[in-house]
Amino acid sequence: MELFTPGHLLVLAIVVAVLFFGWKQLPDMARSLGRSLRIFKTEIKGMSEDDKKRAEARDAQARDAATAPPALETKGTDAQLPGSDSSAVQPPVPPVPPVPTQQPEPTREAAPITKPYE
Repeated sequence: MELFTPGHLLVLAIVVAVLFFGWKQLPDMARSLGRSLRIFKTEIKGMSEDDKKRAEARDAQARDAATAPPALETKGTDAQLPGSDSSAVQPPVPPVPPVPTQQPEPTREAAPITKPYE
């Protein structure tokens, strides 16, 4: 007969937990452990749902790219579309606000050091 079989280890762990933590704290610890596991489970489920949504969006984007018409090819960098104006109006650049200049603080001269009660 072996001394440390799984059944013996389980009983030994329970006895050590009762002696170490006390009988009153064990239900609170079990409750908090259950809450933590429940939160962990919902987070894992949420992560898997996010992965599914990402995969569906990627598949939809791939389908849209496959069914989209091919782009127009242009020759060189000076190629223009018919009816386009070469002197296209650029959007106006907003004016840069002036940087406020800070006046230096007036310096205060220290009073001469005198010896008290001379």
